Order: sequence, then C-alpha cells, then structure tokens
Amino acid sequence: MKDRQERPPAGKGVRAETNSAEGLAALIGPNLRRLRSPRGLSLERLAKLSGVSRAMLGQIELGHSMPTIRVLWKIARALEVPISTFLQRYASGGTFVLSAEQAKILVSPKGAFTSRALFPFDVPRKVEFYELKLAGLAVEESEPHPPGTTENLVVNDGTVEITVNRRPYLLATGDAILFEADVPHVYRNPGNSEARLYLVMTYAEMMG
Repeated sequence: MKDRQERPPAGKGVRAETNSAEGLAALIGPNLRRLRSPRGLSLERLAKLSGVSRAMLGQIELGHSMPTIRVLWKIARALEVPISTFLQRYASGGTFVLSAEQAKILVSPKGAFTSRALFPFDVPRKVEFYELKLAGLAVEESEPHPPGTTENLVVNDGTVEITVNRRPYLLATGDAILFEADVPHVYRNPGNSEARLYLVMTYAEMMG
C-alpha cells in the first residue's frame, strides 16, 4: 500500500487517523477503490452485487460518506474480503500496542450497536478480534459473511440472544457461542442495560 508507514519500534503503537467519521471515511474510500478496480467492477456492478446503491458507493469512495456497519458488511461480502481490509494503514510485522484512542469503531445507523477492532489493520487477516456493544433492547441484524466464516462470541456483560438461521440462543454473562456465520444471524439485547461481547471472527481464507 502506498500510504504504509515505517514500522515503529517494538512495543510502540502506530499513530493513525483519529476515530472520527471523517478519519474512517478517509481510510475506507481509497481502500474500496483499491479493492474494486483490480476486479474490473464498475460502481454499477458492485451495486448489484452488494445491494448498496451506486450513489452511496460513489460517496464512500470519495470519502464523503461514512458507511454503517451493515453497509460495510454488504460491500465486504460482495468483494469477498474481511471487513478489516477497508481500514488498512499499518505496516506489517513487529509488535503493536493499540491504544484506546487509536481504535477504529463502526457504529450502526441509530448508534445502538458498535464494533471496535482490537487489532491493527496491517494486512488482510484470517482471524479478527472485536469488542461489540449492544444498547438495551437493541437488535442488530447481520448479513451472511463469506462462505466458511465462523464467529466465536463470549458475553462479558449482560444477556444477549444470538439467532442463527432463525434459531435463537440465549447467552448470559460468561457464556460463549461458536457458529457458522455465512448465514443470516441476529444479535438482540433483551435487557435494559448495555451488553458487551467479544468476538473472534475467523475466515476460511485470507482474501483481499
């Protein structure tokens, strides 16, 4: 990647764009264009594959619009890449300390669901680690991920219902679940307080 920074000394984090909508949009736009162009996909074709409008895709590529989690998942599935591929900026190798202010956080349209990446976006990865937060009584529907993708979740705070292929599983604090995530799945918080989960996402292969 053209904008990779030099590798920092071991144990030092790499300063990245701030965790603002503008900073994230500035990362996502060029990466979307980088992923789309070599595949020979026009915006019209990608719109048909992803279900995201051509106008929205164009705004995202220009850095004028920050996509929601759901929109980014749709685009990632259409391109068959991990969602982290859109946020790459780090040099590969070495040891990184990822401070809280460096975290990349994606937010649902109403702000009820947030996903914070707990790993540096250096190269496409087969395994990704996230912190998820779901507001009280909130529901978040997830599009199917690429074939062979699995999710391993543990509830850190609260109670969460995970529905996989229309079958619900109720998880209390400390409970974990592992499921194939290439099918529709839903996260629901039946309680009034915010729930916090940790997610390990594993792809069948590294793509990008």
